[in-house]
Amino acid sequence: MGLSKDSMGVNAVDLGLVIRKNQKTDKVVALGGNPNVGKSTVFNELTGLRQHTGNWTGKTVTNAQGYCNYHQHGYVVVDLPGCYSLMAHSTEEEVARDFICFGGADAVIIVCDATCMERSLNLVLQTMEITSQVVVCVNLMDEAEKKKIQINLSALAERLGVPVVGTSARSRKGLDQLMDAVTQITENPYQRKFTIHYPDYLEAAISKLEPCVDQVSEEGLDSRWLSLMLLQWDHSMHGFIEQNLKYNFLSEESVTKQLKEVKEDFEHQGITERQIKDDIVTAIVHTAERLCEDTIRYERETYKNNDIDKILTGRWTAFPIMIVALLIVFWITIVGANYPSQALSTFFFWIEGKLLLFFKWLHAPKFLYEMLILGVYRVLAWVVSVMLPPMAIFFPLFTLLEDVGFLPRIAFNLDKCFKKCCACGKQALTMCIE
Repeated sequence: MGLSKDSMGVNAVDLGLVIRKNQKTDKVVALGGNPNVGKSTVFNELTGLRQHTGNWTGKTVTNAQGYCNYHQHGYVVVDLPGCYSLMAHSTEEEVARDFICFGGADAVIIVCDATCMERSLNLVLQTMEITSQVVVCVNLMDEAEKKKIQINLSALAERLGVPVVGTSARSRKGLDQLMDAVTQITENPYQRKFTIHYPDYLEAAISKLEPCVDQVSEEGLDSRWLSLMLLQWDHSMHGFIEQNLKYNFLSEESVTKQLKEVKEDFEHQGITERQIKDDIVTAIVHTAERLCEDTIRYERETYKNNDIDKILTGRWTAFPIMIVALLIVFWITIVGANYPSQALSTFFFWIEGKLLLFFKWLHAPKFLYEMLILGVYRVLAWVVSVMLPPMAIFFPLFTLLEDVGFLPRIAFNLDKCFKKCCACGKQALTMCIE
């Protein structure tokens, strides 16, 4: 393949948004995707590096950069934070969106989960609205095969108008084809072929606003996407656009005038800001569903036709199930930890007694063995006895809930509640851990 540790020239370090190339001809490739789809595995296999993390400039979100050579072409690979959307409801989404828009990437690889393509395609479609230089990496193909899921990659590529490559990153399968697609798209930029169709009132508003936006926006920025962002009345988005364009985007008279007219039309029609955002998300989700219907076949019909979400995210069932599940996890953790904690405590204090006898046998000074045994050792023994058992029980259980998809649904259920205090649903998981 030509990708090895010997081909590396740049370590993954805390570079923020500053890209350091070995040569001027090196291409910048952004690597994005949902959490737990094997994105970091793809990154490590492409660059030959284990992920060294730093922070994005002014953010607490971690980053990683690596370098690889493929067929005499150099690529700087930037590992974007894992996120489900580019709607910027969290810092991770802001960082990913900002880099895709203004990070200077020559191509964007979106890593998808072959066993859950509908969810992964939501991010693909949002990225394609920003740039057409997208390569879709359908990872975990081996897992999809085990679950009898067949994906027509060529048909999906034809529908989307961008390269779609199947991979199993853990076994390095498909990475050659992935880099071939990256090389192709960086040398011969694609033109947009696929467009999400929104409700008629939104399409009419975009058609009015897009010509004005196109006249004042920078080259490389998609005027349709910018128009859609302006229609969402997102103040953080407006600030983001102004900050990166280095001028007040909304100060342009033509844009301001047209945007005001559109807003007035919405008010006359009784269309609210909430409805606009909901309709945008709904259009993306339905588009992803239609793409999957035409390109994915499930040999086990029960795999797709699973109504578990109606229960886990239902209006009346979501919170009771969530509370019961978390109480069970906490009960197992607390009660289950008592027995190993007691055993460890008995063992460590048995050793303490033996150590005291040993030091007295040596006729060591009293201050020495009291400092070492009754001070350092006893504190360490208490910490290990009390903290290790619950951690050894709680974190595997929490990992299991994440692997079966329960934790993302908890975050979804609590998102509205947490937004009222300027947070997001994912922070509920941090609270549970703490």
